[in-house]
This record gives sequence, C-alpha cells and structure tokens, in this order.
Amino acid sequence: MQPSNPHILRSEQFLTELDQFDIVIDVRSPAEYALDHIPGAVNYPVLNNEERAKIGTLYKQESPFVAKKLGAALVSKNIAAHIENHLLELPREWRPLIYCWRGGERSGAFTHILNRIGWKAKQLEGGYQGFRRTVIDSLNQYANQFSFQVICGMTGSGKTRVLQEIGRLGAQILDLESLAIHRGSVLGNEPHIDQPSQKGFETALWNALRSLDPARPVFVESESKKVGGLHIPDALMEKIRNGICVELRSSTQTRVSWLIREYHHFLSDTNNFKRKLALLTSHYGKVQIAKWNEAIDAGQFPQLVEELLVKHYDPSYQSSIVRNFPQYKAENFVQLGDDSDLAFSNAAKAILNTKACHS
Repeated sequence: MQPSNPHILRSEQFLTELDQFDIVIDVRSPAEYALDHIPGAVNYPVLNNEERAKIGTLYKQESPFVAKKLGAALVSKNIAAHIENHLLELPREWRPLIYCWRGGERSGAFTHILNRIGWKAKQLEGGYQGFRRTVIDSLNQYANQFSFQVICGMTGSGKTRVLQEIGRLGAQILDLESLAIHRGSVLGNEPHIDQPSQKGFETALWNALRSLDPARPVFVESESKKVGGLHIPDALMEKIRNGICVELRSSTQTRVSWLIREYHHFLSDTNNFKRKLALLTSHYGKVQIAKWNEAIDAGQFPQLVEELLVKHYDPSYQSSIVRNFPQYKAENFVQLGDDSDLAFSNAAKAILNTKACHS
C-alpha cells in the first residue's frame, strides 16, 4: 500500500477544508477559468489559451514526448512569472490550494515548486472535474435538505427588492436572479454584463446554498425553469415550486413606476428596447410591435409599460402561477403600498410575519 501524498487534498476532504486555505489558485487557461471555476479562485495559468492549443496540437499530430518537452518549458516559464509577480512577498505560513482540469500535471508542477520553496501548498485531487462532480451531487442533496418560502407576484410588483430586504432583516434568501445576472423576463438581461455559463451558474448556486442552514427556511422568488438563458436544476426547481407561497401585490401604478426606475437603461437606449420587443413578434404580430415602437419614439414610457403589463406579462403570470406552484393560495398575500424604501421594508416585515411563513 502506497503512503498517501501529504500534498494532495483528497476529494472527500474538499468541502470541510476548502475555507481553510489562504487562496485557491486555478492554473488552467483563462478560457477554462472563464467558463467556470471554484468560487474565489484566482487564475494563474501555467499555459495560456494559445499555448494550451499549441501543446494539444503537438500531442495529437507529432507525439506526446514532443508536446511534453515544449509544455515543460512553457509551464516552467509561466510558473516563474507568477512567483515573481504575485508570490514573493508572501510569508512561509501561506497555504494555497491549487487545481487544474483533472488534478494532473499542470497543478502538480505548480504545487511541487511551491512546496520546494517552503510553502504548504496542496493540489486538489481530481481538479476541476472532481469539483464539478461535487457541485452536481451537492445540488441534488440540497434540493432534499432545504425548505423554501416562495415570494410570488406579477411583473413589477417588487419581488426582488422585497427579497433583498428580507435578507437584510436576517432571514435566509436565495436570490436566483442575482446569481444568474438576469431579471427573468424577455427584457431582463443586465446592460453590459453577460450571464455566466450554465456551469458557472450552478457553481454560484452551490456556493450560495452551502452557506445556508437547512434547519431554517429559505426565501426565494417565484421563477420559471429558466432565468434568461440559464436552467435552474430540475430537483431544486421542483422543491422550490412545492414551497409555501406568499404573493406580493402592488397597484398597476406602483408597478409601472417601479419598472421605469428599474429598467431606466431602456429609456436611454431605445434601440435596445426595440430589439427586445421584436422578440415578441411571433406572439403579437408586426403591427402591434410597430405601435409599441412608436410609443418608444414618442417617449410614452408609462403608457407603454402599462400596456405591456396588462397585455403580455399579467396573463402569463396568472396562468403559470397556479399551474406551477401547487401551494399558491390567493388569500396568502401582502400589499405593497408604493415603491418607496419604507414600503418595501414594511412589505418584507409583513411577509416574515404572515401565518403562511410560520406554518
């Protein structure tokens, strides 16, 4: 029996020991890192995108030996640069965790050199692929462990704002739209910010849930199965949809006022507004879309937003909420007075005090 390597963090130790490291270093290429990575990890690639592609081509077209020779030279050069640029001032007690794609040569080389220097570096067994398995397994487990209190409400009722206020009051929340970087409707993408990859979204979900206490309820906003282009994992979505619902109700006037405040970027970028509305052409036809575009050009935003609510968003909500959330009851609701900070605070307190949330 071979002795265990003291410089390897075993996969079964990952969840209990992750937060004990001073830093997590992802040595994969920037493209791999951008797709998904361990939360909080910094990217110190030992091969950049172009170098990794070149080594892969040599490996396939010439030989593994030729590829490894050049790879060793490039990895050594890049590790030296990272030590010089980032690590020279760090004390002997510094403890990094290092990983690559499979927990193999790239992270092994970096870990070996740092340990030879005198730091207590560890290499993650299984690398990113092992971490990815942990995320998938954990999300399925969390779906069984947590109970959810669902805030329902029509578009513009202020659900996200109230959810955030509930979090500030000390309750546990899961803000799916924040994690997905999307507000959940055809107009919901955040300006100048791309959504994460599906894997990145699932990692963010995992990281959010692992910090919560399964013994306490988690408040969440009612969502469809997709938030923008991202899919909420099926087991988690099913558990959320079976949660206790409290509806947040707002007057049409309040909803219009709040939406104009929240989506103010469309008022200054009207061409983008028109591009988004064009996605509804198959539902309403070119004539209706043209009328809405005329309203945009005329600056008739309150009238346009109200018409979109009444014609598009409200009927969709009414049909989907009953179908998808079996514990929805019309009598379980809290009224939002207006779109002031005080009103949102009062609504959050009222939701926390509702009988439904204590049942």
